[in-house]
Parts: sequence; structure tokens; C-alpha cells
Amino acid sequence: MFAVIPRRWLILLAVMLAFLPVVIDMTILHIAVPSLTLALGASATEVLWIIDIYPLLMAGLLVPMGTLADRIGNRRVLLTGLVVFGIASLLAAFAPNPALLIAARVLLALGGSMIMPCVLGIIRRTFEDEDERAMALGLWGMVGAAGAALGPLIGGALLEHFWWGSAFLINVPIMLVVAPLVFLLLPRSEETTPGTWALGQALLLIAGMLALVYGIKAAVGATQPLGVALLMALLGFALLSVFVRLQLRSATPMLDLSLFSRPAILAGIIMAVVAIGALAGVELTLAQELQYVLGKTPLEAGIFMIPIMAAAAVGGPVAGYLSNLCGLRLVSSASLGLSAVALAFLALADFHQPGFGVPAMLALLGLTLSIGLTASSIAIMGSVEASKGGAAGSLEATAYELGTGLGITFFGVFMSSVFRHSIVLDAELAAPLAERAARSIGDSYLVAKGLAEPQASALIEAAKAAFSDTHSTLLLTSATMVGVLAVVVFFMLSGYRKAEAVHESG
Repeated sequence: MFAVIPRRWLILLAVMLAFLPVVIDMTILHIAVPSLTLALGASATEVLWIIDIYPLLMAGLLVPMGTLADRIGNRRVLLTGLVVFGIASLLAAFAPNPALLIAARVLLALGGSMIMPCVLGIIRRTFEDEDERAMALGLWGMVGAAGAALGPLIGGALLEHFWWGSAFLINVPIMLVVAPLVFLLLPRSEETTPGTWALGQALLLIAGMLALVYGIKAAVGATQPLGVALLMALLGFALLSVFVRLQLRSATPMLDLSLFSRPAILAGIIMAVVAIGALAGVELTLAQELQYVLGKTPLEAGIFMIPIMAAAAVGGPVAGYLSNLCGLRLVSSASLGLSAVALAFLALADFHQPGFGVPAMLALLGLTLSIGLTASSIAIMGSVEASKGGAAGSLEATAYELGTGLGITFFGVFMSSVFRHSIVLDAELAAPLAERAARSIGDSYLVAKGLAEPQASALIEAAKAAFSDTHSTLLLTSATMVGVLAVVVFFMLSGYRKAEAVHESG
């Protein structure tokens, strides 16, 4: 038996509101990329770092911050994270160059890494009943998706009238409202885990994650010599190996590695990484397709993307209901399978004349991926006892952020490669200019600004044609990945109910 917390739904409201600005920040940036690129003169590499330094750094910070929250209390860490996030947003809004914007995004990652594991850990501790927990996680997913839906729309409206920094500045008033609500609604006394917080292990994990991911990024993107990239990847692997050995030998490890032995948790993590990675890549390229190729304003692009985000907002509660009704295995695999179908349709669709089909498929994609991601939360949080909710929450949040970061990195590099091979440039264009124009559609626009007519118009038309081909290839690749994931998850969750029953009886 378990005790029912009377204020549990008010507590859920508080943590959902705390999570909202983190999600809004992630999707606002997608709409702001074209404006930001042109205003700061950022290269394709700098744009990728501006976007993915946030999720990649968070991937290393989440587990240490989740453990810190278990030691000193979720409320304290959550409030600190909200303050840091607000200050970082202010700095990012007024960054005068790409380097300082990247630095501000690092600080944003620090604040976000304090917020996310606390939110999931509090939900797990507050809702012991399995059906209530599924609905609570569904409502959490709904608020997250609603924030993501508002992000492009708010960002588009802001960029219609203000400079690109307003996309970050909007977080400041949100924090001024959310932080006092969290302060008032969350209980001041909470059970904490005894022991000290191992700063050395935390730094080891952060350094290992960053070195490994940077090595992979440098190798795939060819931004560094292959030897340097491999050396960084090996260094990261070595540091993470030392971290794992320390965890196995410690009586009170920072991360309970036995959690990875539970199939439902492993399936949930894989589901989160691949699905959120595909979604992040699709959203980013769609925002560029709409503005660069179709010539839509930021506001028009945000409105065009409403179906995918609005449908995603509905997916959370639907996932909670269907999981209780039909079982997690069927809901997870079926939702991912339908996501793959929607992606394949969009890859072959004509965005110049979307008709009814494109908005409908965008809505189906948002709905099904949201259901799949909420199902991953149910699988992970439903497979651990309440005392390990913080650790499980940090693992899930890490999967989300790592999936976003790697998704944007791999898709960005893949997109640049396909774009480079697809674009047909004027033979009279100077070699240095041709080399830059072939890197990305943003670089093509920057090069065209310095050319005379009709050469400038010809370059832009060539870039538009190449990017449309690139976008289609990317969507087909995403469809394949998500389709394979649907089959993998179906087999990995085959014993979920049985394993859960054994766990509960134990």
C-alpha cells in the first residue's frame, strides 16, 4: 500500500509550469535560426553549435544534477535552476556575436539541467498509483508539447516585430511568474538521500560525455582531422569507463547502473533518443524549408507548424489513457509505426501546395511521436521504485537531450553533405565563394547578398532546389529510423507487464 498525497495535482501543476519555459526555449530557437544566422553572420558550424551545445551539455549535466537534487532536495535545486535559466536567457538575448551566444547557451544548459530531473523525480515521488502516474505523465507531456507548440508561434510573432534576441528575452517574464508559483506550491520539507554529492564523479561524467560527443561530432562533420576526432572520442570513452568503475565499486553510487538491466527502462531510453532526435531534426529543417525555400515570414512559418505541435499537445493524455487500456507495448510500437508512415508521406509531399494532406500528416506526426515519447516516460518511471525516481528521471531527461543534440548534429551534418552534392553552382562563381555557398542554404543566402544580379538570384534559386531535395532525403531517413525503432520496441517490451508484476510483488 502507499500513501496518497492530497496536494498531488497542485504539485503537478507547479512542476509542469517550471518545465514549460525549457520547452518553449528549445522550439523558439528553431524559428529564429534564419534571422539569427543573417544578423550575426554565423557560419553553418556556428549555427549548429548554437543549437546543440545546449542539449549536448545538458546530457552530461542531468545525472549529476538529478543526484544533487536527491541529496539537498528537489525544491531547492529546481528554484536555483529557474533563476539561472532566467539570467542566461537575458544574456543570450543581447549576445553581440556567435561566440557569446554559445556561452550563454552553456549557462542555459546549466539551468535546464537543474529543472528537468527535478520535474520527473517529483512526479514519480508524488504519484504512487500506476494509473494516476500514467495520467500525470500524460498531462506533463501535454504541457511540454503545448509549450513546444507555442514556441514557434510566439517566436514567429516576436521576430515579425523585434530582433532575434526577443526569442530568448521572452523567457525572463515567464520565469518571473513561474518561480514564485513553484516557491509557494512545492512542499518545503521533503525526504532526501543521505550521503555527500561526489563533485569529482560529476565532473568526470560531464567531461567524458562532452569529449565523446564532441569526438563523434567532429568525426562525422569532418570539422577536425580524423585523428583528433578519434582521440577525443577515445578520451571520452576512457573517462566514462572510469566513471562506470567508480559507480560499481561505490556503496552509494551517483548513478545506479543496475537500472540499465531492466528491459523497459532500456527500451524507454532508446525510444526517447531516436524519436526525439528525429523530431528535432525534422522541426529544424522544416523551419528552414518554410522560410528559405517557400519565402514565408517567421510568423507564417510558426503558423504552418501549428498542426505538429498542437497534435503533440493532445498526445500526452491520449498516451496515458491508451496505455492503461491497451497496454504499453502495443501503444508504443503502433505510435512509432504511424510516425514513420507520416514522415514518409511528408518526404514525398509538395510543400508549395500543401492542400489538406500536409497539415494532416504533420498533425499525425505530432500526435504519434508525442504518444511514443510519453510511453517511454511511463516505461521508465513505472519500472523504478519511488526512491530511485530522481535517478530514473535524470536518465530519461538525458535520453531526451542526448537525442536532441545528436539528432540535430547528425541531421545537420547529413543535410550539409546532401546539400553540397545537390546544389548546382554557376561555373563563373569564384572558388572561395562557391565553397562557402555549398555548405548550407544559410551560407548561400549570405554569399548572394554580396553578388550582383542576375548571379545573386541564380544562386538563391539553385540553393532552394538543392535544399528541397535535401529535406526530402532527410525525412525519408527519419521515417526509416523510426520504423525500425517501432519493431525493436515491440520486442523489448514483450515482458513489460510480467516484469512489472514481479517488481511490485517483490
